[in-house]
Amino acid sequence: MVRRRMPRPSELAPLLRPAPVTLDRTAAHLARAASIGDLRRLARRRAPRAVFDYTDGAAEDELSLRRAREVWASVEFSPTVLRDVSRVDTGRDVLGKRSALPFALAPTGFTRMMHTSGERAVAAVAAEAGIPYALSTMGSTTIEGVAEAGRGGRHWFQLYLWKDRSVAHELVSRAAAAGYDTLMLTVDTPVGGNRRRDARNGLSIPPALSLRTLVDGARHPRWWFDLLTTEPLTFESLAAGGGTPLEVINRVFDPALTMDDVAWLRETWPGKLVVKGVQSVADARRVTDAGADAVLLSNHGGRQLDRAPVPAELIEPVVQELGDDAEVLVDTGILHGGDVVAAVALGARAALVGRAYLYGLMAGGEAGVRRAVEILRAEVERTLQLLGVTRVDDLRPEHARLRSPITGSAHPDGGRAAGAGGR
Repeated sequence: MVRRRMPRPSELAPLLRPAPVTLDRTAAHLARAASIGDLRRLARRRAPRAVFDYTDGAAEDELSLRRAREVWASVEFSPTVLRDVSRVDTGRDVLGKRSALPFALAPTGFTRMMHTSGERAVAAVAAEAGIPYALSTMGSTTIEGVAEAGRGGRHWFQLYLWKDRSVAHELVSRAAAAGYDTLMLTVDTPVGGNRRRDARNGLSIPPALSLRTLVDGARHPRWWFDLLTTEPLTFESLAAGGGTPLEVINRVFDPALTMDDVAWLRETWPGKLVVKGVQSVADARRVTDAGADAVLLSNHGGRQLDRAPVPAELIEPVVQELGDDAEVLVDTGILHGGDVVAAVALGARAALVGRAYLYGLMAGGEAGVRRAVEILRAEVERTLQLLGVTRVDDLRPEHARLRSPITGSAHPDGGRAAGAGGR
C-alpha cells in the first residue's frame, strides 16, 4: 500500500522552472521549432496560401518531389560504436574554399515574396554560418545588395541565360565585380514546368490585388502590410515583367541553350563554374568536358519535369564516372541534416537546400532562416556522432546505403512526402 505525504517546499523548488516570458511571439514559436517540418507548419500559417504553395509545390502531380523525399527517407545508416565523438568537424572544402557545413543555401526565385527581408536575410545568415549562398537570376534583391548584406560571406550567382546574351554578360560581369566566386548555370529549364498549385491559386508575380487575395489578406494582414509598405517587389537582375510564374519563366528562359553556351561561360567567367540541373551520367560527363568545375545533380526541386530522375540515386554512378575531374553536388528533397550526411557518404561533395530555409524565412524572416540553419547544423552534428564519425571528410559509402523506398511513405514530420519536400 502506497503511503502519501505532503511535499516539503524544498522538494518543490527544483520542479518550479517556468519558461522565460517573451513578448516576441515569432521568437517564441521559432524557439519551439524542433525540425524543418515545424518551420513548414509555421510558414503555412503565416504566409498567404498562394505564396506558401509557390514555395512548397512542384510540377504536375509532384511525383518527382515525392520520389526524392522517399529516397532520402530510404537511407539506412551503418554506425560504428565505441568511438570518441565528443568533438566533430562539420567543415568541408567545396569548390576550393572551406564551408563550415557540408551544405549551401540554394538559389530561389523572388525570395522577397516569402518575406520582405528576402535574399538579404538569407545572405546575412549564410555569412554568419560560414556557408555559401547562391543568388538566383530571378532574385528580388540586386547582386550588389546581396554582397553587402552578406559581407564577409561567400556568394555564388545562379544564371539563367536570357535570349539576349548581352544581358547574361552584364550579370556575369556584375557578379565578378561584386566578389562572387562561383557561377551556377541552370540547364533544366528550356520551358517552365506546369506548377498546378500556382495556376489554381491564381498566383501572379508580383502578387495582384484581387477578390481572392483580399480575402486571403484578411487572414494574413502582416504579410500584406509588409508587401505594401516596403520597396516594390520586382526581379532585380532582369526586366522580366509581370504575369503568372509560367509566363515569366517562358519569357526569361532560353530553349536554345546548348553546350556551346557552357563553353562560352567557361571562357567568360574567371571563377568556379557549376552546371545545375544535370540528370544523367552522360550529361555529367559532357558538361565536365566542356569545362565545368562541378555538376549539381538536380531536378529543380521537382518543379520542372515530373517523373524526372531522383538526384540522390545519381550520386554514386556520377561520382564513379567523373572521379576527380569535377565535384558532385546534389539537391532536391533535402529537409534534414541526416539527408546532407547521407549525400556526402554516398559521394557528393556537398548538398544544397532550398525549401528548408524558405520555410524558416516565411515563418520568421532572418530569425527563421537562422533557426533553419541551426536545426540542420544540429542534425548534421548529431548524425555524425551517432555514426561514430568525427569529420564530414571521413564519411564513406559504407556509412550509408539506399534501401528500396516504399511508395507513398510518410514524411518524417507527419503528412505525405509530396507536400513536405524541398530542394
